[in-house]
Amino acid sequence: MLVSQILRAKGDLVFTTTPDERVAAVAGLLDARRVGALVVLELDRVVGIVSERDICRAIAEQGAAALERPVSDFMSAEVIFADPGEAVDSLLSRMTDRRIRHLPVCEGERLVGLVSIGDLVKSKIDEVTAEAAGLKAYIAAG
Repeated sequence: MLVSQILRAKGDLVFTTTPDERVAAVAGLLDARRVGALVVLELDRVVGIVSERDICRAIAEQGAAALERPVSDFMSAEVIFADPGEAVDSLLSRMTDRRIRHLPVCEGERLVGLVSIGDLVKSKIDEVTAEAAGLKAYIAAG
């Protein structure tokens, strides 16, 4: 299965923020949107990604003062991207190796979606389930 197929099924909505948004506001957005990460955009260009983990680390390091700092102080600026034509297996490996849970999907410089490790695992389970059902049907048909 390809990333583009996952995005077709789940949609291409990506929640974003800006580098100067305060950490407290970003935490509120994560909660309100019920997501684990926001893509950080500056003039439609991806400049980072901020996750719940980033906010937890910020508070652990700086306490409540971190909530008033800009998210750019704590976001992951070295963003790992996915391409719509990539296969799920390669992304699962990349995410496991890099210990990341979200990948912005870009076509060239344009952000076209976001996939999470949960999206990829779900698609892999669906694929394996369909394959098993096909094999059972084949065996039953004799």
